[in-house]
Amino acid sequence: MFVPGQVISHLEMSQEEKVHLQKGMNFRLGGTYSVILMSLRRGAPYADRVEDDGKTLIYEGHDIPKRRGVSYPKKIDQPNKNPSGSLNENGRFERAAKLHKNEGQTPELVRVYEKLHAGIWVFNGIFNLVDAWQEESEGRKVFKFKLELTDAETISTRPIKPDLDHNRMIPSSVKLEVWQRDNGRCTKCGSTDNLHFDHILPFSRGGTSLTAANIQILCARHNLEKHDKIV
Repeated sequence: MFVPGQVISHLEMSQEEKVHLQKGMNFRLGGTYSVILMSLRRGAPYADRVEDDGKTLIYEGHDIPKRRGVSYPKKIDQPNKNPSGSLNENGRFERAAKLHKNEGQTPELVRVYEKLHAGIWVFNGIFNLVDAWQEESEGRKVFKFKLELTDAETISTRPIKPDLDHNRMIPSSVKLEVWQRDNGRCTKCGSTDNLHFDHILPFSRGGTSLTAANIQILCARHNLEKHDKIV
């Protein structure tokens, strides 16, 4: 099971979820949770954004698929139903969000993966899906989904000790700057395996997620050694 901030490949991500992940939105992929793939890179196909110092993700819904008669999906309102009338992924996520917001149902748990670079992904953590709406964007209507980061590191019925270092997402620009600065290697041993983005000064002690100066790359062994020394 991945932990927030862990660097992974697309293959590792697909192996974890037991399916070759291609779609950005995957409702109830895990049976008890959903999965979304996000990107804040320049040129990304959808306008995802992060708010509230990394605690909130605003995720954009997906366009109608290209098919005969649909040459320019970006000019068409994003639908919430398939041509057959059944709910598509936009519609299923929208329904779950409204059941929580309007009827008080337990929010849908969503595992979020972010594409950082070609072949490089980061597990951003587990989020609650809390709201959904449509808004105007360049002359058409698009779906927006509000997700709030939880303290949970895994989806489980077992009690989980909250990790305050993981209750904020590290901004994509910071991750990319750190990845390039540290050459995609552990700063302690140079390993390229089992890497994590780590707060040099822990968030719980006033460290920030917003600047590369407080973020480093560590392998799993050195990340664990560091946390074992924090009292």
